Formats: sequence, structure tokens, C-alpha cells
Amino acid sequence: MENHSHTEGEFEHYRFVADKKQEMVRIDKFLMDRLPNTSRTRIQQTIKEGQIRVNDEEVKTNYKIRPSDVVTVVMSEPPRDTEVYPEDIPLDIIYEDDALLVVNKPAGMVVHPGHENWTGTLVNALTHHFQNLPTMPDNEGRPGLVHRIDKDTSGLLVVAKTEIAMTHLAKQFFDHSIERTYRALVWGEPNPAEGTIDVNLGRSFKDRRLTDVFPDGDFGKRAVTHYQTEESIRYVSLISCKLETGRTHQIRAHMKSIGHPIFADEMYGGMQIRKGTLFSKYKSFVQNTFKVMPRQALHAFSLGFIHPVSGDKLYFEQPLPEEFELVLQRWRDYVNHH
Repeated sequence: MENHSHTEGEFEHYRFVADKKQEMVRIDKFLMDRLPNTSRTRIQQTIKEGQIRVNDEEVKTNYKIRPSDVVTVVMSEPPRDTEVYPEDIPLDIIYEDDALLVVNKPAGMVVHPGHENWTGTLVNALTHHFQNLPTMPDNEGRPGLVHRIDKDTSGLLVVAKTEIAMTHLAKQFFDHSIERTYRALVWGEPNPAEGTIDVNLGRSFKDRRLTDVFPDGDFGKRAVTHYQTEESIRYVSLISCKLETGRTHQIRAHMKSIGHPIFADEMYGGMQIRKGTLFSKYKSFVQNTFKVMPRQALHAFSLGFIHPVSGDKLYFEQPLPEEFELVLQRWRDYVNHH
């Protein structure tokens, strides 16, 4: 692909030349049919930001395409292909056979390449260690993946090594027959100590990075989390969550919605002191505890599924990472001494 020159620091991502017999249509409609994975609002936004040009000129959102117009989309960073570059990153493999593997993902590692995280991801590591991992349709650039966990969540993930395993595992996720439990440290003591949160979740209208609850069910998708308290430590509680559905940030948004955000979860209000006095001694204790584990206290603890080839039931557990255990111990000590 030739790289046509643009202003310094701009890179062309797409170029479309309108047909000589092109009927006059609005530019957003013209691009809707040609740009992958995008929405009309997104296109209009991009036009407003001046990243879409016609014959090298910026245009308004109501511009109508004429025959032979040259439409380009330019951005400040060079285009990325969906090619995933293998990187020699060590993997903590808990189980492996010819069909699949189960990895223990450390907190801080992104699962697959994407905006702002093109390297250092679990997928970059997987493609280094394994050749020809399958990819689900519509999931370019994410070989082997049938599910994912957030960057700052640690724990278990199953990866498919063959097409058959991928199809089979994806179906188990789709049917919600995969058993997954998470351990989380949350603020306060949930009351009742165990229960089910069945509240729709969807992308927040205020901030696209966040998931919001829609209690009236008028928006979002149904999401079900079963939780139970494993240990109460007065100010915080260690809980187990069993997922029936797997929505983005499900546990984080659900626990916040019942007033018990996950400890140290900055996006969902877990970095504020939600329970306890405001004595400066207590405050500095909490601040120091945040430093021990500067990420949400959420861990993908267990994973159970049917093996795609043998039909056997497999079950794995991964104990809490060291820093998570350390935080728990600090809270126990604090409560015992105060």
C-alpha cells in the first residue's frame, strides 16, 4: 500500500475513490458501508475531528459524496495490521494437551492486542509458544482466545489450540455451562452475606470505558452474578463470585451497584475509603494497603469445563496471587489489633 503524504505526524488508514457513476450520498452513509466495526456516530465524530478528508480537504458531516471523490481517513498513529507479532514472554501454563491449555494470567498483562496495548499481551506470548492457533470468526488478531479477563485481573484462562476445541469451548461459554468463580476483596460486608445480582449491564453513557447498571432493564444485556462471603474482615470482605453470564467488567459493576465496590478498583470507586473511620492513622493504613496491590482485588480463581475431545470434566483452581494474600493478611492484622 502506498503511503500518500499528509501533514507531518498523520498517517492514512483508509482511502476510497467514489465511482464515476456515484450517486450523491452523505459521507457518513458512504463510509458506513466501507469501514469495518464502526458506528455512524463514531464516523460523524471522526469527521468533526477533521480526520476524514475529501480530496485532501476537511469536510462537514452533511457533505455529499460526488463522483470520483477521493475520501481518506487519517490518524495520528500509523495503521496497525491484525498480524500478531510473537514475543518471548514467559507463560504460567497450569495444564496443557493437544487441544487446549489453561494459563494463569498475571495482573497487569493485557489479554489481546488493541488500542494502546499492541505488544506485551498474552496473545503475543501465545503466538510465540504455539504455531497456528485458531481464530474465531470476527475475532481477527485474537488467536486461541475463547474468553478474556481484564488487564488488572489475575487468574485462569483457557486457550484453544485447535479449531474443534475452539468451537466446542466457545459453545460452552455461549451456553453458560462453563463454571467460573472469582475471588474478590470488596469494601464493607455485603448484606445478605450471599445472594444473586441480576441487573442489566451495558456501556456507560457518560464514559465509554465503564460498564453501568440499568436496573429497569430498558438497556444493556442481562447479567447474573452469584456471590457469597468467604471471610468478613469488618471493613472489607473476601467474596466468591460465580458468573452465569460474562459481561465486560461484570463483577466490578455489579458489586459497585450494591454498594460494595472491589478494593483498589479505581474505575469503579474502590480507591475511596468506603467503610471505616476517617482517622488519619486508618487512612494511612488504607493508603499503604493500596500500594501493596495497586489494582482491583479480583482473581479468576477456578475454571471447570468439558474437554472438547475426551468429554471429561476438567476443573482447575489457582490460589490468590502473593500481593492479594498480603493485602488480606494486612486487613486481618489491622482488625485484630484495633
